[in-house]
Amino acid sequence: MAAASQLPSGDFRTSYAADMTIFPTRNSRIALWIGLALLCLAPLVFGRYELSLLIQIGFLGIAALGLNILVGFTGQISIGHAAFFGFGAFASAGFAKLGVPVALAIPLAGIVTAFVGLVFGLPAARLKGLYLAIATLAAQFILEDFFARARWFSGGVAGQVTENFSLFGFRFDREETYFYVVLAWAVIMYVMAANLMRSRDGRALVAVRDHYLSAEVMGINLAYYRTLSFGIASFYAGIGGALYAHYILFVSVEAFNILFSIQFLAMVIIGGLGSVMGSLMGAAFMVLMPEAVQSAAQALQGGALDRALNLGNSLNFLREMAIGAAIILFLIFEPDGLARRWRLIKAYWKLYPYSH
Repeated sequence: MAAASQLPSGDFRTSYAADMTIFPTRNSRIALWIGLALLCLAPLVFGRYELSLLIQIGFLGIAALGLNILVGFTGQISIGHAAFFGFGAFASAGFAKLGVPVALAIPLAGIVTAFVGLVFGLPAARLKGLYLAIATLAAQFILEDFFARARWFSGGVAGQVTENFSLFGFRFDREETYFYVVLAWAVIMYVMAANLMRSRDGRALVAVRDHYLSAEVMGINLAYYRTLSFGIASFYAGIGGALYAHYILFVSVEAFNILFSIQFLAMVIIGGLGSVMGSLMGAAFMVLMPEAVQSAAQALQGGALDRALNLGNSLNFLREMAIGAAIILFLIFEPDGLARRWRLIKAYWKLYPYSH
């Protein structure tokens, strides 16, 4: 009877290390390895279209994770994330053009973009709220203008052709092979982010978000960590942009506009602010939702609803309307995003049949 009374029940943790572990149970670790194994088998099962969607989720999820570290974990704001995504794309293409192997150009692009992010993040040491949002909006327009004028860097309005990813003489020039490149980088970047949040610096970033005055009293350097969060976010954006560049094989200035920055914010809001896994969920939602809208519009073409609303000629507007409606609905009904819903589902089945 005494032994039975000592059995843990529910979500039972007795130490800080146990509370901060990434995979708290044996089943969660097994599920991770099974998930990775299934993803490695994806090119054998899916066609090029499905793989292209997974690749987009991969590099957009990396960039969205960087923005979530800035917005969700540190409490800062950025409306210019797409510009840093584009800077990483152009930087990696430029390094490859100079003869640097693409496998090395991708991390170099991330590092260079991080330094640029640190420069534009300096106002974060003194600004917050709406003023910081305006400063990041200025960064968006400054970098857009730089891309259009600096032909030596971006090719100007004509854009720039990029190189295929290659490693040890093998070219990853198809969806079936490039998928593994994006998957490897996604795993690396998400593991890095998860471990960052468990570290002293990660806890300092969260403290700055929760109550900056209390964080400052505890000795946390607000200016340092606010600026650091911009550098980290830009690093992730640079890596995502570089992977995008070597997948599309052509980088254009028009792709990295303010609307793209708003879409990154939507990924973070829909996935869940302050959630590592939520960033990937939000990216998946934002990639798959337009495809679902397009499929629905095509299915309705020729019908009475199509004749009444002219869906065939309004497809692009329907996509933008769907994105806006999704943001509003999530803010109203699920402000913590898909990540919270996933946690509730896991908690339900963890305690089943005694969950309530």
